[in-house]
Amino acid sequence: MRKLTIGMNLSLDGYVAAPGDDLSWGVPSDELFQWWSDRVASTGLALYGRRLWDTMSSHWPTADRLPGATPAQVEFARRWRDMPKVLFSSTTAAVDWNTRLVTDDAVTEITRLKAEDGGPMDVGGATLGAAAMRAGLVDEYAIVTHPVLLGAGAPFFTALDSWVTLDLVETRTFPGGVLLTRYETRR
Repeated sequence: MRKLTIGMNLSLDGYVAAPGDDLSWGVPSDELFQWWSDRVASTGLALYGRRLWDTMSSHWPTADRLPGATPAQVEFARRWRDMPKVLFSSTTAAVDWNTRLVTDDAVTEITRLKAEDGGPMDVGGATLGAAAMRAGLVDEYAIVTHPVLLGAGAPFFTALDSWVTLDLVETRTFPGGVLLTRYETRR
């Protein structure tokens, strides 16, 4: 059975994006960017919701060819393109860059994918992540908390039908006061 992790940048007050899907508050340091890149390299299958997919696919497929691209950005772009991905969307018509489109029920498909053999899966996007959380499918939460209060926006956590008890497995501090906390779901 595959392990499912959700990893997201988060404001201290619990948002993954400011109003208008503004992500400018979460610009990573070089060290944090490398941590995200290493996660991509170790992901067997990435699961994307449409809004995060739109953000990632509008930049990373060609980011390594942009003037001034750093070696780390070149590496991330290559890793992102090579990583197998599934996009869950009912409004997207076509995908590229090693991606498969799923228009059916996300929870049913994620459950099926978890039951398969293979490397770890990473779910990205607040809406898709919320569906996986509510269904009890998330095995690990990798929360990268930035020292900023947004006051409003897209929340990370969703309303749940019951408590989810977690065990802390790692903490790490990055430059700028950014804090990684990783938790495993206690089963």
